[in-house]
Amino acid sequence: MAGIYLHIPFCKQACYYCDFHFSTSLKRKDEMILALKNELLLRKDELKNEFVETIYFGGGTPSLLNTEELQLLLNTIYCNYNVNSNPEITLEANPDDLSEEKIIELSKTPINRLSIGIQSFFDDDLKFMNRAHSAEESKKCLKVALQYFNNITIDLIYGVPNMTNKKWVKNLKIAFDFGVPHISSYALTVEEKTALDTFIKKGKVPPVDENLALEHFNILTEETEKQGFIQYEISNFGKPNFFSKHNTSYWLGENYLGIGPSAHSFNGAERAWNVSNNAKYINSINENKLPIEIEKLTGNNRFNEYIMTGLRTIWGVSFEKVEKEFGALRLELLKKNSEPFINKGLLEVQLSTFASPTLVTTKKGKFLADGIASDLFII
Repeated sequence: MAGIYLHIPFCKQACYYCDFHFSTSLKRKDEMILALKNELLLRKDELKNEFVETIYFGGGTPSLLNTEELQLLLNTIYCNYNVNSNPEITLEANPDDLSEEKIIELSKTPINRLSIGIQSFFDDDLKFMNRAHSAEESKKCLKVALQYFNNITIDLIYGVPNMTNKKWVKNLKIAFDFGVPHISSYALTVEEKTALDTFIKKGKVPPVDENLALEHFNILTEETEKQGFIQYEISNFGKPNFFSKHNTSYWLGENYLGIGPSAHSFNGAERAWNVSNNAKYINSINENKLPIEIEKLTGNNRFNEYIMTGLRTIWGVSFEKVEKEFGALRLELLKKNSEPFINKGLLEVQLSTFASPTLVTTKKGKFLADGIASDLFII
C-alpha cells in the first residue's frame, strides 16, 4: 500500500512558530494547482505497482482551495493511480475557512477526514501564535463539522508561555466534550528564523520552558487515557479505529509520493524532496522537469530511521525485523546500546508468544523518545 501527500503552499498569514514552506500571496494559486496536477501526471509510474490507500492534503492551508480545485486534483489521482475502493482522504483545514457552507460542500467530495488546526481554545493563546481564527470560530466549526464528518482530528499545542496546567486541562476538556475521535498534540518548539525565534531573542516573549512542556505532556497522556484514547505515536492519540492511516504509513516505512513544493517522497531505498520555492517549482513543472533532489539511503540511514520512528510508536522496534533487514551485527549493537536506557526505565523489551521481542519506550521515556533514538543511531 502507498500514500500520496499534496503540499498546498499557501496561508492567509504566518503563524509565529511555523517553519513549513508556504506563501501568504495567492497570486499564483491557479498556476500552482495546475503544476500539482502536472506533477501527478509526470510521476504516475512511480506508484504503478502500488495501491494508493491514503491521500493527504497538507500545507500550508489546503482549506484555502475551493472544492472544485480539490476535486480537480482528486480526479487526476483517480484517473492515473490505482486507488483503493475506500481510501482515507484527509484535508488539513483552519477553523476560519470552515463555514457551514464549506463543510457541507466538502462532505459531498471524496474527502472523508478533516484535520482541523485548532491549536488552542483560548483567544490569548491564538493571538500569541498569530493564528487567523478565534476561539469562537474553532467551537463553531467543530460543532458543524462533526455533523457531517465522523473522522475528525484536531491539533493542539502545549508548552505555550503563560499557559497554566489548569488552562491546558481546560483545552483538553473542551476537545473531549466535543467528542473528537483523534487529537494530535505537539509541544511549542522554537525553529530558527521564525518570528517566535526573533521575539525570544529580542526579549519580547519569554523562552519556551521545557519543564512546563513536560508537565503538559504528562497531563495530556493521563487525560487522554482516561477518555479511551490510545497514544499510538508520541504526539498522536486516537480512539480505536480512528488512527491516522496516512501518518501511520510513514511510521511503518510504507512508500509515499510527495507532490508540491517542499514535499518529500520515500520508496524504501531512496528519499526525495522537491524544491522549497513556489516560482522555481512551477517553472520547472511547466518545462516537464521534476524539481527534485534524491538521496539513496544507506543501510545505516534506513536502520536509524526505523529506530527513530519505531520508538515513537506503540509498535516499537522489532528485533526480528532489525536482524532480517539490517543484519545481526546491527541487532547486537542495538541491544548493547539500549541497555543503559532499559536500566533507567526509559526503554523496555516487550516479550510476546506470537511475535519477536520488541523494544519500546516506557511511559517515563516517551517525552525523551527522539533523544533516546538519536543515541541508538549508527553513524
